[in-house]
Amino acid sequence: MQLAEVRPPTSGRWIRLRPLVASDEPDRTPAQWHRILTLLADISLFIGTREVWTSAASHQLAIAAVISLCYASILVTGVLTLVVRSSRSLARLDLVVLVTAVALAYCALSVKHGFSDESILTTQAAREILHGHPVYGQPWPWLFGHGIAYTATVTGGYDYTYGYPPLTALLTTPLLWLGHGALPETLVTTTAMVLGAIVMWKMLPTPWRSAATMVCLGFGMVPTYARLGYPAVVALALLIPVVVRWTRMGAGGPADWARAACLGAACATQQLPWFLAPFLLAGVFALRRGELGARGAAAAVGRIVGTAAGTWLLINAYFIVSEPRTWLSGIALPITQGAVIHGQGLVGISLYYTDGSDRLSWYSHASMLLAAGLLALFVLFVRRLGPAATVLPWCAFFLATRSQDGYYLLMTPLWLAAAVTVPPSAFTTAWQPRVLSGRRAARMVLAGAVVTPSLVAVILGATGRPPLHMQAAAVSRTPLTVKTLGIRVHNSGDAALEPHFMVTTGQGMSRYWKVLAGPSSVAAHTTVTYRIQAPDGGFAIPKDGTRIRLRAFSASPMTLSSQDIHLKREQVPSKDTKASKTSKKAKGPKKSKKSKTSESSKTSTG
Repeated sequence: MQLAEVRPPTSGRWIRLRPLVASDEPDRTPAQWHRILTLLADISLFIGTREVWTSAASHQLAIAAVISLCYASILVTGVLTLVVRSSRSLARLDLVVLVTAVALAYCALSVKHGFSDESILTTQAAREILHGHPVYGQPWPWLFGHGIAYTATVTGGYDYTYGYPPLTALLTTPLLWLGHGALPETLVTTTAMVLGAIVMWKMLPTPWRSAATMVCLGFGMVPTYARLGYPAVVALALLIPVVVRWTRMGAGGPADWARAACLGAACATQQLPWFLAPFLLAGVFALRRGELGARGAAAAVGRIVGTAAGTWLLINAYFIVSEPRTWLSGIALPITQGAVIHGQGLVGISLYYTDGSDRLSWYSHASMLLAAGLLALFVLFVRRLGPAATVLPWCAFFLATRSQDGYYLLMTPLWLAAAVTVPPSAFTTAWQPRVLSGRRAARMVLAGAVVTPSLVAVILGATGRPPLHMQAAAVSRTPLTVKTLGIRVHNSGDAALEPHFMVTTGQGMSRYWKVLAGPSSVAAHTTVTYRIQAPDGGFAIPKDGTRIRLRAFSASPMTLSSQDIHLKREQVPSKDTKASKTSKKAKGPKKSKKSKTSESSKTSTG
């Protein structure tokens, strides 16, 4: 608090002046980087807005009008951001950007909310909870198809069951009266994202607040997942107050209990927070041990774990009591389901660049080994790696059999929250093991030794060879589709394999083809013939130049064998061509008859 300038009055006596209030303090000129950050957040709101407006303008004119007002807000805010002269005015513009982003998020929800495999399963789980039916381990195959992707497994089937902790389904249950579509569940996830953005905006220092708007509601990344009803969005919103200034955890007080409760609730929403929690707890232990000693640090971490575990158990209590076995297998399903490989990580080597591998399980081993190795590195070098606690856990997914980018980008707001509020200086007094202290080369060798097992595992997975060699033998088709496909399969491996076939044309997986003829398994070093049928009555042949891959998965051992096949579209004769051919056939006999008459006439004349 500042005091007003004290000057001796002319009367020779000193007078006591009141302290200056906030409104009396001079407002400083904002830093240029603050202007730029606000402007970037404002610009990020343009992304995807036109598509939403186009959809609304055709049948929801009121929503289109609101979006047009948001456009005006973006433009005016962009001008004012560059011309205002005080930090207080720029802070108000940060609030305007946030309000505009929230309005656009709900406009997009009302126009473009839709089903995904995760949203339909969560909505169905909410209905089952409402009617008192079991939730976990119950297949709901009728929910899929009609644009909803299947999650294929290496056993030749699909996963139709609910495989997430129950919090999002519980939050959706009271909103089912809104309709039978995707709106109730997507409203939960979108509202969670909006609240998470507001909390993050409020908790960050004033100049950084627009960054919260940008990463949570701008760019169109996280809001898209929210409109598709991904439970991970709710988990993200719950993790934001945990991660902001997370280095203060374990110090005690109401904020500590609130952070621990939010961590437990996030773990009861989706499985991704399970991978972040060990890093946060290890960091808290190192920070508190540097201040309180080993016993005090253990007690602080114990309070956090106890509160988080209690919250997690409270949310899961009904399911633990009513269906303990199926609940346990259900929440572990993403790890144990054996889904086919997919993603942008190193698994793409076996999926796209080679013809497969007979050691696919090593990708999973590599992922788990890397997660453990990164956690060990974090503990050993917490003073250096502490600020990266919110980024390190997701590196392990780059080696996994399911390495989709959603595992990374859904948690990117946490990266920013920690980067702004957790500086490297916070770890200068953190405890770390005195391992090879003072020897830089030895520390580097130790770090390499910790991550080497994961690298060896991924090399084993990537260098595996496809055990099955396939060749297309016969095709039953129409000009534009393939109905059945005959293939010769040779097993060059040492184990009998039970293959499950599919044909793909892009980066994703398709549905399995039905085996019409052929053995259930292929013995080692034998050749067999299969006849398989396309799903839904036929496989549409893509345009020329598209890579068509015949794939065969097996579960035990987990393998993939792929082979390029060449299928070309046949030209379908047009109506004019057909009419022309019909006309020529009609004229043919007359011409022939005329020709014979001519020949006979010539003969008689001669």
